[in-house]
Amino acid sequence: MPLSLWPRTLAARLALIFLTGLILAYGLSFASQFYERYQTGRNVMLGNLEHDVSTAVALIDRLPAEERATWLSLLERRNYRYRLDGGLPGESMDMAQPHMAATSIQRAIGQRYALRFETIPGPHPHFQAHLVLSDGRPLTVDVTPGPIPVAQWLPVVLILQLALLLACTWLAVRLAVRPLTRLAQAVDHLDPDAPGPDLDESGPREVAYAARAFNALQGRIADYLKERMQLLAAISHDLQTPITRMKLRVEQMDASPERERLWSDLNEMQHLVREGVAYARSMDSSSEAPCRVDLDAFLDSLVCDYQDSGQAVSLDGTSSALLETRPHALRRVLSNLIDNALKFGGSAQLAVQRNVQGNVQVQVLDNGPGIAEEELAEVFKPFYRVESSRNRSTGGTGLGLAIAQQLSQALGARLTLRNRESGGLCAQLEFGTTA
Repeated sequence: MPLSLWPRTLAARLALIFLTGLILAYGLSFASQFYERYQTGRNVMLGNLEHDVSTAVALIDRLPAEERATWLSLLERRNYRYRLDGGLPGESMDMAQPHMAATSIQRAIGQRYALRFETIPGPHPHFQAHLVLSDGRPLTVDVTPGPIPVAQWLPVVLILQLALLLACTWLAVRLAVRPLTRLAQAVDHLDPDAPGPDLDESGPREVAYAARAFNALQGRIADYLKERMQLLAAISHDLQTPITRMKLRVEQMDASPERERLWSDLNEMQHLVREGVAYARSMDSSSEAPCRVDLDAFLDSLVCDYQDSGQAVSLDGTSSALLETRPHALRRVLSNLIDNALKFGGSAQLAVQRNVQGNVQVQVLDNGPGIAEEELAEVFKPFYRVESSRNRSTGGTGLGLAIAQQLSQALGARLTLRNRESGGLCAQLEFGTTA
């Protein structure tokens, strides 16, 4: 079969191969059994025909002529009967290729009587054997060949067996493909930033081996990323000391434009280093113990802190939710989102609500320029900045949203961005069902 005609899924291909093989094997077995049954039935029928015809002809020949007609109905069978006349006009049968029933009749009575066979055309073709009794009267054996009878339950059994083959094929393919499907789904959802649960290592040897290999791969990826983040954190931390020394030396310089430019560059370097340390720490936020937090009180406290510093931040709505979360990590996420809203929109509005599933949604809304649709997913990447001018006073370091995304995943929340129809950006943090 050309490859273009093969089914596209592995399950369909395996099912096609298994089912085709089973049906062919079952068909050959059924055909051989049916042929053997046909041969046996035919031999039995022809044997009965020979015995019955020889007995009936001998009986009719010995009966008085006036009593023969009364016996015809008793000697009649389903496929052949007797006539006390010359029969119907027909065509002479080709005895080079005679009907098997004619051969049986020839063997049964051909040695005692002269036989002549004729084929009778019509809607139901049949043939007749003509002979002359010992008293000179004619006798015709009218034979209507019929098929070998088949039991009525045989097609039902055949259908049930085919259904059983189909069910067994489906079960075999499902058992064979399910571990591969589970492995493919695990690979598809493999996220270095949020490692999933280990695959079940039970089952057949090959399945268990593949599951262990995948779990080991997932562990190596996590260890590799952890090592790189530790390296980033260590370098960023160690850079703070020389930057601080440089700032002390710059402070001792005389006032000049060069001194101000150096001071500005060192501030940017220090800010970038601190963001690098914060991003590395966000990869491992499990050090903070979770606790139960009243979300409405938490958000009110956060908004009040911004308002006390003169920032245009407001809160709208309540949730009456108690969250089992890490408050410092949650505060860092919301602070990053609010700082972005203030930087690009001049103000920030927090809106809290529950959706139809009962999940709590915290939205940070701004009236800024928004983000191009094709960049909404890119801004969560480290050091990615929408600001094309690369000016850190407006574009930042490109780590704020990456840190927020990492911490959100660690908190079991889902962070998404979308542009508002009225203009600006909506950053939504969605938590699972809570009390």
